[in-house]
Amino acid sequence: MAEKKDGTYEIISGHRRKFAAERIGYHKVPVIIRVLKDDDAVVSMVDSNLQREMLSPSEKAFAYKMKYDAIKRKAGRRKCGQVDHNKGKKSLEIIGEECGDSSKQVQRYIKITDLIPEILEKVDDGSMGFTPAVQLSFLNRDEQKEMLTAMGI
Repeated sequence: MAEKKDGTYEIISGHRRKFAAERIGYHKVPVIIRVLKDDDAVVSMVDSNLQREMLSPSEKAFAYKMKYDAIKRKAGRRKCGQVDHNKGKKSLEIIGEECGDSSKQVQRYIKITDLIPEILEKVDDGSMGFTPAVQLSFLNRDEQKEMLTAMGI
């Protein structure tokens, strides 16, 4: 939970546990209250969501992107390849190590966030492979739409 300006708190992680507790009639649930800056809250939320077992490629991609952007803002960096001087590693390497993917794979996931929704749906439902989707993400939005039309989708 994080305190909001109006004195209330915002749930950062544990939404499903709270919902389950309410469904079975619990009116009180134990919580941990932490005062977090916005970027720290984003990183905490993303880390919690990445632990879910059933995560679609697009969910993972946007989670990685959110975490990557938050890490960059926290460090005050403008270039994606700059090193985190506290750990001596690039942001992509840090995310990869924490999440069990290589830094290159993290970079690929982040890249597919550039896909138009119609293509991203194809990746999520398994009708398009991840590698071709990464390649298509280098096309602009109009070119991606043209590609869909050419593929008859």
